[in-house]
Amino acid sequence: MATDPASLDTLERKAGREESDFSYRAITGENPDTISIVTLLETKTSTCRTKNILRSPISLPKHPPYLSFSLKILTTRQPLPDSNLYTLSLMLSVFNYASSEPQKKPKTPEILDRKSSLNSVLQPIHHAHPRLWLLLTILSIQIILLFTLRSVPYTLSRPHHRRRHREYINNSTSAGPEQDNCGSGRIFVYELPGTFNSQILADCDDLNPWSSRCNALANDGFGQNATGLVGTIPENLVPAWYWTDQFVSEIIFHNRVLKHKCRVLEPESATAFYIPFYAGLAVGKYLWTKSSAKERDHHCEMMLKWVQDQPFYKRSNGWDHFLTMGRITWDFRRSKDEDWGSGCIYMRGMRNISRLLIERNPWDYFDIGVPYPTGFHPRSDSDVTEWQRFVRERNRTGLFSFAGATRGTVRNDFRGLLLRQCNQTDACTVLDCARSRCSNGTSAILETFLSSKFCLQPRGDSFTRRSLFDCMIAGSIPVFFWRRTAYYQYEWFLPSEPESYSVFIDRNAVKNGTSVKEVLERYSEEDVRRMRERVIDYIPKMVYARPQEGLETIKDAFDVAIEGVLRRFKEQEKWGFKW
Repeated sequence: MATDPASLDTLERKAGREESDFSYRAITGENPDTISIVTLLETKTSTCRTKNILRSPISLPKHPPYLSFSLKILTTRQPLPDSNLYTLSLMLSVFNYASSEPQKKPKTPEILDRKSSLNSVLQPIHHAHPRLWLLLTILSIQIILLFTLRSVPYTLSRPHHRRRHREYINNSTSAGPEQDNCGSGRIFVYELPGTFNSQILADCDDLNPWSSRCNALANDGFGQNATGLVGTIPENLVPAWYWTDQFVSEIIFHNRVLKHKCRVLEPESATAFYIPFYAGLAVGKYLWTKSSAKERDHHCEMMLKWVQDQPFYKRSNGWDHFLTMGRITWDFRRSKDEDWGSGCIYMRGMRNISRLLIERNPWDYFDIGVPYPTGFHPRSDSDVTEWQRFVRERNRTGLFSFAGATRGTVRNDFRGLLLRQCNQTDACTVLDCARSRCSNGTSAILETFLSSKFCLQPRGDSFTRRSLFDCMIAGSIPVFFWRRTAYYQYEWFLPSEPESYSVFIDRNAVKNGTSVKEVLERYSEEDVRRMRERVIDYIPKMVYARPQEGLETIKDAFDVAIEGVLRRFKEQEKWGFKW
């Protein structure tokens, strides 16, 4: 019995949480006796929040249905720093014990052996007292989980960002994986009709109801050169800065994937298929006008109709397809016609397609969070290292800063509360964005973050905001008030230990009188230095390089995203968790 994603959202709502402290994926199999895993393993220590995914199916003998429970498992799997206690919440999807339907063959001999052994033990006692049966079932599952966890490959639990090596990939499209470094997979880029990408760019004057977006989309989507930063940053790095719009990741990814070293021109040799559809730009022109649901859905419906006619989509039902959607996920999740945005993600055909978004739904396996585009687009490895040196040596005179505007229409606006605390102390630098001081074309935001040790990052119009990446690229330490602002969004791009690079202050504590200034003053100079160094180390993974071929040896955000997608597709095939 597959676990429907909608039911997972229901579980979250029933838990009564505004935001969850765990993440989950539905992993199902064809075997009706297979456990459907509803949550990921959640670290209960404060020093590590790595989520380890139990990917292999676990088979059970038939027994009374719908047994739900929690197990506590003590593991010492490296590279976790200490022994860590995890809680695994399971929902068992099983048939009734009296079912006469023949049992389907498990996918691997190893699972078959486990199931046969378990059946031989439990069969003589299936008429025993119900409490004895329940106890023996739980004990058996603990044993199965112990052996399964020990058999899961080490790479599944290891944080991907700790991989230090770079995969050098040649341009061959015919050599096998053993002859090159495209072992993770090869990408075929669909040639969509121009109405789904190039024509949208050509109509840049009409993409915004207030003004033209042509300047913002110029220079391959990077925007105009940021000449206004002269005097703020090193002169030789000014050409690497642009006034980049936050909603242009579709253009950046399209240009980069066309030059990717593992791109192939023959779909038969591909393991991943990229759909260069500019979904965010297409729907953006309709979000601020009195448009109909049909208008907002038009481009996505036509794109899916085209893609679903392709033989390689039909072969996989979309499981090896991916695209970039350059806005937040909620702009594509309209449930009713009168609601905000497009219904693209809920359309037939989109269900199994992986989606790169600047804000993901943490409860949707196919949503992948990628960094917002910022203004820094290094031209070379040396641009990156020189920028890191510049922000490391920067003299920061302010303790913390806040760049943003209040939300006058929001009741008990939390931003307003932070602004009031900032205005009450000289330790905080305030950049009020209610006016136009924070728009592209000014250096105010960068100057603010370059001058402060910490930067406050409350949620924006949604849980995330571009300011997070502006802040960290400037070498400032982010202060979060919602975990979903970063911790559950950008797992491939940020350290897995939140406390190593950021500060978390519960927003409710602030509402009840906790002083942000007093919390931040408790950090020693050594603490600040260590955290800032961690932020600086991760700058390459937050930026999109200017050359379409990428940098020489340093991996940027695009490289990390593509490697993550290819790795995910490969693991899907290996472990077979598809519906």
